[in-house]
Amino acid sequence: MILKIFSDKAYLPVGKGHVTMLYPFWGKNPEDSKDPSSGRFDQYVKIGSRFFQMTPLKDADVAIFPAAWEHVVGDTSALKKAEKFIENASKAGKPTVIFFFSDSDEDIPYKNTIIFRTSLYRSHRKPNEFAMPAWSEDFIAKYHNGQLPIRQKKQRPVIGFCGYAPPYRGMPLSFGQKLKSIIRDSRRMLKKLIGYNNADSYVRTVALQVLAMNHQIDSNFIIREQFLGGASPSSGKIDFERMNRLRQEYVQNMIESDYILCTRGGGNFSYRLYETLSCGRIPVFINTDCVLPYHSDINWKEYCVWVDETEVDRTAEKVIDFHKTLSPEDFTELQKRCHKLWEDWLSPVGFFANFYRHFKL
Repeated sequence: MILKIFSDKAYLPVGKGHVTMLYPFWGKNPEDSKDPSSGRFDQYVKIGSRFFQMTPLKDADVAIFPAAWEHVVGDTSALKKAEKFIENASKAGKPTVIFFFSDSDEDIPYKNTIIFRTSLYRSHRKPNEFAMPAWSEDFIAKYHNGQLPIRQKKQRPVIGFCGYAPPYRGMPLSFGQKLKSIIRDSRRMLKKLIGYNNADSYVRTVALQVLAMNHQIDSNFIIREQFLGGASPSSGKIDFERMNRLRQEYVQNMIESDYILCTRGGGNFSYRLYETLSCGRIPVFINTDCVLPYHSDINWKEYCVWVDETEVDRTAEKVIDFHKTLSPEDFTELQKRCHKLWEDWLSPVGFFANFYRHFKL
Protein backbone atom coordinates (compact mmCIF):
# COMPACT_ATOMS: atom_id res chain seq x y z
CA MET A 1 0.00 0.00 0.00
CA ILE A 2 1.27 3.48 -0.86
CA LEU A 3 0.73 6.07 1.86
CA LYS A 4 0.23 9.65 0.68
CA ILE A 5 2.27 12.04 2.78
CA PHE A 6 2.85 15.78 3.10
CA SER A 7 5.71 17.69 4.66
CA ASP A 8 7.33 21.12 4.40
CA LYS A 9 11.01 22.07 4.90
CA ALA A 10 9.94 25.52 6.06
CA TYR A 11 9.08 24.01 9.46
CA LEU A 12 12.55 22.61 10.12
CA PRO A 13 14.32 24.15 13.13
CA VAL A 14 17.30 26.27 12.08
CA GLY A 15 20.34 24.13 11.37
CA LYS A 16 18.59 20.78 11.87
CA GLY A 17 18.09 17.95 9.41
CA HIS A 18 14.92 16.14 8.43
CA VAL A 19 13.58 12.82 9.64
CA THR A 20 14.62 9.51 8.09
CA MET A 21 11.20 8.85 6.57
CA LEU A 22 11.73 11.77 4.16
CA TYR A 23 15.16 10.66 2.91
CA PRO A 24 13.88 9.17 -0.39
CA PHE A 25 12.42 12.58 -1.28
CA TRP A 26 14.78 15.13 0.27
CA GLY A 27 18.01 13.13 0.41
CA LYS A 28 20.03 11.98 3.41
CA ASN A 29 21.27 14.33 6.09
CA PRO A 30 25.08 14.73 6.05
CA GLU A 31 27.01 11.86 7.62
CA ASP A 32 30.69 11.14 8.17
CA SER A 33 31.89 8.21 6.07
CA LYS A 34 34.28 7.25 8.91
CA ASP A 35 31.33 6.63 11.23
CA PRO A 36 30.61 2.86 11.29
CA SER A 37 26.87 3.52 11.07
CA SER A 38 27.15 5.61 7.89
CA GLY A 39 25.20 4.18 4.98
CA ARG A 40 22.61 2.47 7.16
CA PHE A 41 19.77 4.18 5.27
CA ASP A 42 21.13 3.81 1.73
CA GLN A 43 18.81 0.98 0.72
CA TYR A 44 15.80 2.82 2.11
CA VAL A 45 16.79 5.92 0.14
CA LYS A 46 16.82 3.84 -3.05
CA ILE A 47 13.42 2.18 -2.67
CA GLY A 48 11.53 4.17 -0.03
CA SER A 49 9.47 6.02 -2.64
CA ARG A 50 7.72 2.70 -3.32
CA PHE A 51 5.98 3.04 0.05
CA PHE A 52 5.08 6.74 0.05
CA GLN A 53 3.88 9.43 -2.31
CA MET A 54 4.52 13.10 -1.56
CA THR A 55 1.40 15.19 -2.16
CA PRO A 56 -0.07 18.58 -1.24
CA LEU A 57 -1.59 18.65 2.23
CA LYS A 58 -5.17 18.49 0.96
CA ASP A 59 -4.49 15.19 -0.82
CA ALA A 60 -2.34 13.55 1.85
CA ASP A 61 -3.28 10.75 4.22
CA VAL A 62 -0.95 12.11 6.91
CA ALA A 63 1.32 15.11 7.50
CA ILE A 64 4.91 14.33 8.52
CA PHE A 65 6.51 16.86 10.85
CA PRO A 66 9.91 17.24 9.15
CA ALA A 67 12.21 17.33 12.19
CA ALA A 68 12.88 14.85 14.96
CA TRP A 69 11.11 15.98 18.13
CA GLU A 70 14.35 16.05 20.16
CA HIS A 71 15.32 19.06 18.01
CA VAL A 72 12.16 20.84 19.13
CA VAL A 73 12.33 20.20 22.86
CA GLY A 74 13.73 23.21 24.69
CA ASP A 75 13.70 25.44 21.60
CA THR A 76 10.87 27.99 21.82
CA SER A 77 11.10 29.02 18.18
CA ALA A 78 11.13 25.43 16.93
CA LEU A 79 8.19 24.54 19.17
CA LYS A 80 6.11 27.41 17.76
CA LYS A 81 6.84 26.14 14.25
CA ALA A 82 5.84 22.64 15.25
CA GLU A 83 2.59 23.83 16.80
CA LYS A 84 1.76 25.78 13.64
CA PHE A 85 2.45 22.71 11.49
CA ILE A 86 0.18 20.56 13.67
CA GLU A 87 -2.52 23.26 13.62
CA ASN A 88 -2.46 23.56 9.82
CA ALA A 89 -2.61 19.79 9.36
CA SER A 90 -5.49 19.52 11.82
CA LYS A 91 -7.44 22.24 10.00
CA ALA A 92 -7.01 20.20 6.81
CA GLY A 93 -8.31 17.12 8.62
CA LYS A 94 -4.94 15.36 8.60
CA PRO A 95 -3.09 13.79 11.55
CA THR A 96 0.52 14.85 12.13
CA VAL A 97 3.18 12.15 12.44
CA ILE A 98 5.97 12.99 14.89
CA PHE A 99 9.22 11.05 15.34
CA PHE A 100 10.94 11.21 18.73
CA PHE A 101 14.25 9.37 18.50
CA SER A 102 15.57 9.88 22.02
CA ASP A 103 16.05 8.36 25.46
CA SER A 104 13.35 10.73 26.67
CA ASP A 105 9.82 9.60 27.45
CA GLU A 106 8.61 13.20 27.77
CA ASP A 107 4.96 13.67 26.87
CA ILE A 108 4.00 15.26 23.54
CA PRO A 109 0.62 16.78 24.48
CA TYR A 110 -0.91 17.59 21.09
CA LYS A 111 -4.19 16.31 19.72
CA ASN A 112 -4.47 14.79 16.26
CA THR A 113 -0.89 13.51 16.36
CA ILE A 114 0.62 10.05 15.91
CA ILE A 115 3.88 9.64 17.81
CA PHE A 116 6.67 7.22 16.93
CA ARG A 117 9.34 6.99 19.57
CA THR A 118 12.14 4.69 20.66
CA SER A 119 11.54 5.05 24.42
CA LEU A 120 8.11 4.03 25.69
CA TYR A 121 6.53 2.46 28.78
CA ARG A 122 3.70 0.02 28.16
CA SER A 123 1.96 0.85 31.44
CA HIS A 124 1.35 4.45 30.40
CA ARG A 125 1.52 4.32 26.62
CA LYS A 126 -1.12 6.47 24.94
CA PRO A 127 -3.20 5.07 22.05
CA ASN A 128 -1.47 7.45 19.60
CA GLU A 129 2.05 6.34 20.60
CA PHE A 130 3.97 3.58 18.81
CA ALA A 131 7.44 2.13 19.13
CA MET A 132 10.04 2.53 16.41
CA PRO A 133 13.36 0.68 16.09
CA ALA A 134 16.76 2.12 16.84
CA TRP A 135 18.79 1.76 13.63
CA SER A 136 22.38 0.67 13.21
CA GLU A 137 24.15 -0.58 10.12
CA ASP A 138 23.17 -3.95 8.64
CA PHE A 139 25.70 -6.14 10.44
CA ILE A 140 25.49 -9.06 8.01
CA ALA A 141 25.76 -6.93 4.87
CA LYS A 142 28.59 -4.76 6.22
CA TYR A 143 30.69 -7.24 8.17
CA HIS A 144 29.86 -10.66 6.66
CA ASN A 145 29.39 -10.07 2.95
CA GLY A 146 25.65 -10.62 3.22
CA GLN A 147 26.06 -14.22 4.39
CA LEU A 148 24.32 -15.06 7.68
CA PRO A 149 26.69 -17.16 9.84
CA ILE A 150 24.65 -19.99 11.35
CA ARG A 151 25.68 -21.59 14.63
CA GLN A 152 25.00 -25.23 15.41
CA LYS A 153 23.32 -26.11 18.68
CA LYS A 154 25.53 -27.26 21.53
CA GLN A 155 24.48 -28.57 24.91
CA ARG A 156 25.53 -25.42 26.74
CA PRO A 157 24.18 -22.12 25.38
CA VAL A 158 26.71 -19.34 24.77
CA ILE A 159 25.46 -15.96 25.95
CA GLY A 160 27.18 -12.89 24.51
CA PHE A 161 27.42 -9.31 25.67
CA CYS A 162 29.85 -6.57 24.71
CA GLY A 163 29.33 -3.13 26.17
CA TYR A 164 29.03 -0.92 29.20
CA ALA A 165 27.66 -2.16 32.51
CA PRO A 166 27.85 -0.18 35.78
CA PRO A 167 29.68 -1.80 38.70
CA TYR A 168 27.94 -3.35 41.69
CA ARG A 169 29.86 -1.31 44.26
CA GLY A 170 29.90 -4.12 46.79
CA MET A 171 26.41 -5.46 46.21
CA PRO A 172 26.26 -9.05 47.54
CA LEU A 173 25.72 -11.92 45.14
CA SER A 174 22.49 -12.83 46.88
CA PHE A 175 21.03 -9.44 46.00
CA GLY A 176 19.35 -10.84 42.91
CA GLN A 177 17.04 -12.84 45.16
CA LYS A 178 15.73 -9.60 46.63
CA LEU A 179 15.03 -7.94 43.29
CA LYS A 180 11.33 -8.74 43.06
CA SER A 181 10.42 -6.71 46.12
CA ILE A 182 12.90 -3.92 45.33
CA ILE A 183 11.79 -3.58 41.70
CA ARG A 184 8.23 -3.06 42.90
CA ASP A 185 9.55 0.05 44.63
CA SER A 186 10.77 3.08 42.74
CA ARG A 187 13.98 3.33 40.74
CA ARG A 188 14.83 6.26 42.99
CA MET A 189 14.97 3.91 45.96
CA LEU A 190 17.01 1.43 43.94
CA LYS A 191 19.47 4.17 43.06
CA LYS A 192 19.78 5.04 46.75
CA LEU A 193 20.28 1.40 47.75
CA ILE A 194 22.84 0.52 45.09
CA GLY A 195 24.49 3.87 44.48
CA TYR A 196 24.38 3.78 40.66
CA ASN A 197 25.02 6.94 38.71
CA ASN A 198 22.66 5.46 36.15
CA ALA A 199 20.08 3.47 38.09
CA ASP A 200 18.31 2.45 34.90
CA SER A 201 21.25 0.19 33.96
CA TYR A 202 20.93 -1.93 37.10
CA VAL A 203 18.97 -4.66 35.31
CA ARG A 204 21.81 -5.16 32.84
CA THR A 205 24.38 -5.59 35.59
CA VAL A 206 22.26 -7.97 37.62
CA ALA A 207 21.42 -10.11 34.57
CA LEU A 208 25.09 -10.31 33.59
CA GLN A 209 26.01 -11.50 37.06
CA VAL A 210 23.21 -14.08 37.17
CA LEU A 211 24.32 -15.48 33.81
CA ALA A 212 28.03 -15.46 34.64
CA MET A 213 27.46 -17.38 37.87
CA ASN A 214 25.53 -20.24 36.23
CA HIS A 215 27.71 -23.23 35.35
CA GLN A 216 25.28 -24.53 32.73
CA ILE A 217 25.92 -21.47 30.56
CA ASP A 218 29.03 -20.30 28.72
CA SER A 219 29.23 -16.54 29.14
CA ASN A 220 31.00 -14.57 26.42
CA PHE A 221 31.17 -11.12 28.02
CA ILE A 222 33.29 -8.08 27.19
CA ILE A 223 32.50 -5.45 29.80
CA ARG A 224 33.35 -1.84 28.96
CA GLU A 225 33.95 0.76 31.64
CA GLN A 226 32.48 3.54 29.48
CA PHE A 227 29.66 3.96 26.99
CA LEU A 228 30.93 3.12 23.48
CA GLY A 229 34.18 2.13 25.12
CA GLY A 230 34.96 5.84 25.54
CA ALA A 231 35.24 6.35 21.77
CA SER A 232 32.60 9.08 21.83
CA PRO A 233 33.61 11.40 24.69
CA SER A 234 31.44 14.16 26.08
CA SER A 235 33.81 16.73 24.58
CA GLY A 236 32.26 15.98 21.19
CA LYS A 237 35.49 14.84 19.53
CA ILE A 238 34.87 11.33 18.23
CA ASP A 239 37.70 8.84 17.79
CA PHE A 240 36.38 7.08 14.67
CA GLU A 241 39.38 4.78 14.37
CA ARG A 242 38.82 3.45 17.85
CA MET A 243 35.07 3.36 17.34
CA ASN A 244 35.45 1.17 14.24
CA ARG A 245 37.79 -1.19 16.07
CA LEU A 246 35.37 -1.49 18.99
CA ARG A 247 32.53 -1.99 16.55
CA GLN A 248 34.31 -4.94 14.98
CA GLU A 249 34.77 -6.49 18.42
CA TYR A 250 31.10 -5.86 19.21
CA VAL A 251 29.91 -7.61 16.05
CA GLN A 252 32.36 -10.48 16.49
CA ASN A 253 31.07 -11.03 20.02
CA MET A 254 27.59 -11.47 18.57
CA ILE A 255 28.73 -13.78 15.80
CA GLU A 256 30.52 -16.01 18.33
CA SER A 257 27.46 -16.30 20.61
CA ASP A 258 24.13 -18.12 20.47
CA TYR A 259 22.15 -15.62 22.52
CA ILE A 260 22.75 -11.93 23.32
CA LEU A 261 21.66 -10.17 26.50
CA CYS A 262 19.49 -7.18 25.53
CA THR A 263 18.39 -4.68 28.16
CA ARG A 264 17.43 -1.04 28.32
CA GLY A 265 19.99 1.75 28.53
CA GLY A 266 19.34 5.40 29.39
CA GLY A 267 16.00 5.19 27.58
CA ASN A 268 13.48 2.37 27.94
CA PHE A 269 14.61 0.54 24.80
CA SER A 270 17.54 -1.55 23.62
CA TYR A 271 19.63 -0.70 20.56
CA ARG A 272 21.23 -4.09 21.03
CA LEU A 273 17.91 -5.87 20.49
CA TYR A 274 17.70 -4.71 16.87
CA GLU A 275 21.40 -5.27 16.27
CA THR A 276 21.09 -8.81 17.64
CA LEU A 277 18.23 -9.61 15.31
CA SER A 278 20.05 -8.11 12.33
CA CYS A 279 22.92 -10.46 13.19
CA GLY A 280 20.65 -13.51 13.28
CA ARG A 281 21.20 -14.10 16.97
CA ILE A 282 18.56 -14.83 19.63
CA PRO A 283 17.92 -12.00 22.10
CA VAL A 284 17.67 -12.59 25.83
CA PHE A 285 15.31 -9.67 26.28
CA ILE A 286 14.78 -8.16 29.73
CA ASN A 287 11.36 -6.54 29.55
CA THR A 288 11.30 -3.32 31.58
CA ASP A 289 7.70 -2.35 30.76
CA CYS A 290 8.75 -1.92 27.13
CA VAL A 291 6.75 -1.38 23.96
CA LEU A 292 8.27 -2.98 20.87
CA PRO A 293 7.66 -2.07 17.22
CA TYR A 294 4.60 -3.60 15.58
CA HIS A 295 3.60 -5.19 18.89
CA SER A 296 0.15 -5.96 17.47
CA ASP A 297 1.57 -7.78 14.43
CA ILE A 298 4.64 -9.56 15.83
CA ASN A 299 4.61 -12.22 18.54
CA TRP A 300 7.87 -11.06 20.05
CA LYS A 301 8.09 -13.96 22.49
CA GLU A 302 8.60 -16.32 19.55
CA TYR A 303 11.94 -14.65 18.81
CA CYS A 304 13.34 -13.98 22.27
CA VAL A 305 14.10 -15.52 25.61
CA TRP A 306 11.61 -13.23 27.33
CA VAL A 307 12.44 -12.22 30.90
CA ASP A 308 10.28 -9.78 32.81
CA GLU A 309 12.16 -7.27 34.93
CA THR A 310 10.81 -8.73 38.18
CA GLU A 311 12.27 -12.13 37.23
CA VAL A 312 15.73 -10.96 36.26
CA ASP A 313 17.18 -13.21 38.97
CA ARG A 314 15.86 -16.16 36.89
CA THR A 315 17.49 -15.07 33.63
CA ALA A 316 19.91 -18.01 33.47
CA GLU A 317 17.17 -20.49 34.30
CA LYS A 318 14.96 -19.13 31.53
CA VAL A 319 17.77 -19.28 28.96
CA ILE A 320 18.56 -22.90 29.87
CA ASP A 321 14.90 -23.93 29.67
CA PHE A 322 14.44 -22.16 26.33
CA HIS A 323 17.58 -23.74 24.89
CA LYS A 324 16.44 -27.22 25.93
CA THR A 325 13.14 -26.85 24.07
CA LEU A 326 14.89 -26.26 20.74
CA SER A 327 15.94 -29.14 18.50
CA PRO A 328 19.14 -28.60 16.50
CA GLU A 329 16.95 -27.83 13.49
CA ASP A 330 14.78 -25.40 15.51
CA PHE A 331 17.89 -23.64 16.76
CA THR A 332 19.31 -22.97 13.29
CA GLU A 333 15.90 -22.05 11.92
CA LEU A 334 15.31 -19.51 14.70
CA GLN A 335 18.54 -17.72 13.78
CA LYS A 336 17.26 -17.36 10.23
CA ARG A 337 13.86 -16.19 11.44
CA CYS A 338 15.44 -13.57 13.72
CA HIS A 339 17.39 -12.12 10.81
CA LYS A 340 14.32 -12.18 8.58
CA LEU A 341 12.27 -10.43 11.26
CA TRP A 342 14.79 -7.60 11.22
CA GLU A 343 14.87 -7.46 7.40
CA ASP A 344 11.10 -7.58 6.91
CA TRP A 345 9.91 -5.44 9.85
CA LEU A 346 12.70 -3.61 11.70
CA SER A 347 15.31 -2.47 9.19
CA PRO A 348 14.64 1.00 7.75
CA VAL A 349 13.19 -0.64 4.63
CA GLY A 350 11.16 -3.17 6.62
CA PHE A 351 9.81 -0.65 9.11
CA PHE A 352 8.66 1.83 6.47
CA ALA A 353 7.32 -0.89 4.15
CA ASN A 354 4.86 -1.76 6.94
CA PHE A 355 4.34 1.80 8.15
CA TYR A 356 0.82 2.02 6.66
CA ARG A 357 -0.35 -0.59 9.21
CA HIS A 358 -0.45 2.11 11.91
CA PHE A 359 -3.23 3.97 10.09
CA LYS A 360 -6.85 3.15 9.47
CA LEU A 361 -7.32 4.54 5.98
